[in-house]
This record gives sequence, C-alpha cells and structure tokens, in this order.
Amino acid sequence: MENYANDAGREFGWDDEIQNDSPDLVLLPEGEYPFEVTKFERQRHPGSAKLPPCAMALLTIQIDGGEKGPSVVTHRLYLHTRTEGLLCAFFESIGQRKHGEALRPRWNEVNGSRGRCRVGIHEYTNKYGDKRQSNEITRFLPPEEPKAAQGQSWTQGSF
Repeated sequence: MENYANDAGREFGWDDEIQNDSPDLVLLPEGEYPFEVTKFERQRHPGSAKLPPCAMALLTIQIDGGEKGPSVVTHRLYLHTRTEGLLCAFFESIGQRKHGEALRPRWNEVNGSRGRCRVGIHEYTNKYGDKRQSNEITRFLPPEEPKAAQGQSWTQGSF
C-alpha cells in the first residue's frame, strides 16, 4: 500500500477541468551543484545480481542548476555494507557526519537537508526504443570549507 500523506494535491473527479502541463525536463550539464532533499521514503530493495535484499532510502533530490533552472532526480541509498562508503559520503555532504567518524544516521532530518553533489548524464533507451538522457548523481561531495580555513587569516581588531 502506498503512502500519499506527504503528497500535495487532490484526486480529480471525472468531470473536473484540467490545465497544468508537466514541467519541462531540465537536463543540466555535468558538473558540481548544490542540492536539497525534497522527499525521503523508506523502501526495500528486493535484491539483484549485484546486491542482496536490503533496506533502501528512496530520495527525491532537487538540484539547483542556477540560470538553467532546477533538475529533479531520484536517488537510491542502499543500507548494506557493500554501499557503506556511498552512505558515508551522503551523510557527510548534508553535514551529519565528519570524514572518518562513525555515525548513526538521523533519518528524520534527511528531508530538507542540503549539500553538494557531482551530476552526470545518464543515457538510456526507453520502452519505445527512443534514446533518452537524464541527470544522475554520480557522487556526493563534502561541504566546502569556510573561507577562513582556506588560507585566509584573521587578526583580532583589524578590519
């Protein structure tokens, strides 16, 4: 059974008027971008050739493309020892973890969290045989260091 409690909107009646088109897909060029997690769902991965069955976090992430506009991607985090490095990188990116430290994830704080990621372009063929492209997150990046930590010094009393 699906949970629609967090989904904004309403059911249409058979005779209701409709007018809103789907938003245009924004395909961002490869690069580094800020992001925000807009939705987090707990799911179960049924298993595959590469990974046995395990818990899975399904994230909806809005990537800030600046002048090009936002791009929305779906990203899966698998809760398994084989993907522990990817989990660590995500939680470091959103500021819940420092590099090299152990962490018990605070999943209730994931929705609305922000970070930086590297975006790539995923090429695929749809069910009709058409070649398509979409954005994908290829890596979560650690937070940028504050300016003072990047070699600038501060002297008390000087402005």
